[in-house]
Amino acid sequence: MTGTDCVFCQIAAGTAPASIVDEDELTIAFLDTQPINPGHLLVVPKHHAPGLAELPDADAARMFAAGVRLAAALRASDLPYDGVNLFLADGAAAGQEVFHVHLHVFPRTAGDAFRLNYDWSTSPTRSNLDATAGLIREVLQGNALTPA
Repeated sequence: MTGTDCVFCQIAAGTAPASIVDEDELTIAFLDTQPINPGHLLVVPKHHAPGLAELPDADAARMFAAGVRLAAALRASDLPYDGVNLFLADGAAAGQEVFHVHLHVFPRTAGDAFRLNYDWSTSPTRSNLDATAGLIREVLQGNALTPA
């Protein structure tokens, strides 16, 4: 799905409606139509990338920099605010529903309804953590990843 099939590409092209709050040559930020709380923003690279693996480094850097700047704007606004989440789901198993990379930036209030449900009370052993770290290091050191 790219271009005319992708709602985020349509918004970036100006052919679909959005409440835009920020834009530059690489990214666009607008209000989510299904907000967690008022002020829930999406930061979207203008270049279509279904997932993080397809996202060029410059677009990723600009998207996260915009997220940080927008979080500061939320804090300085008159919107209800106790905290801010930056959230990015990469892949269906992670909860991604629109397959164009996007960063959620949303204000949080004490007692709001948003939850990530996970039992944080269990922990792997240090040897399991070290083995997992080794698998990831092996890929990084073997240059198996193609820089974007």
